[in-house]
Amino acid sequence: MSAEAGAAGGPGRHVLILGGTTEARRLAEALARGPVHASPYRVTNSLAGRVAAPVLPPGETRIGGFGGAAGLADWIAAHGVTHVVDATHPFAERMSFHAAESEALTGVPVLALRRPGWTPGPGDAWTFADDLAGAAAVLPALGGRAFLTTGRTGLHVFADLTDTWFLVRSVDPPQGPVPPRLETVLARGPFDLEEERELLARHRIDVLVTKDSGGGATAPKLTAAREAGIPVLVVRRPPVPEGVARAESVEEALRWLGGEGPHPLG
Repeated sequence: MSAEAGAAGGPGRHVLILGGTTEARRLAEALARGPVHASPYRVTNSLAGRVAAPVLPPGETRIGGFGGAAGLADWIAAHGVTHVVDATHPFAERMSFHAAESEALTGVPVLALRRPGWTPGPGDAWTFADDLAGAAAVLPALGGRAFLTTGRTGLHVFADLTDTWFLVRSVDPPQGPVPPRLETVLARGPFDLEEERELLARHRIDVLVTKDSGGGATAPKLTAAREAGIPVLVVRRPPVPEGVARAESVEEALRWLGGEGPHPLG
């Protein structure tokens, strides 16, 4: 079934939002405010469960994995899901591929909702890496006091960097192998520009490490780094699975749910 044909169904449609991002929450809120194109939607939000006390979006919520692509397909079939919106983090690669495989298994259309990535501007000093391992390999040449904002689950990749001091900010404490010289700040964003300026200065940060998450919520740290003349090491995001329809905004996702494209992109 094509994305366009599947999205143009009738009333009683059940949208499964694979969430955890700002876009996922905004989409759930938009669907909760009222019907789209005069067709009611039932919404189920699926969260991975990596945060101990997540802020729950409107609609029904399930927490935890599905057991791979086959498990996701079984859940979709058992619960009468008619549309799947993959609004996971741009780096949740495994879940995105499971969602794509579920479309092939069930015929239920999948949309990847991905905010645009970041691009460097005048005054930026960015170095790019293809993955976390690549970032760990080049980091020592860029600085010795790193603000590491790539997520607490990937800290083990940097655990062998014994000469680099790391600052990590996360909602929950990191677990597993971590770099030996590590300070953790427990906080929930978003953070404004003044907060980011103060944090970089207070901890004498000389390199920022981040994933290309895109969006405005976490962008102030990039501005603060530019102002301070601090280099930024950016991990490129993985591609959307081939053949999956893609949207870059909640508005585009709502149009897709109403039967207005977009076309699949590779």
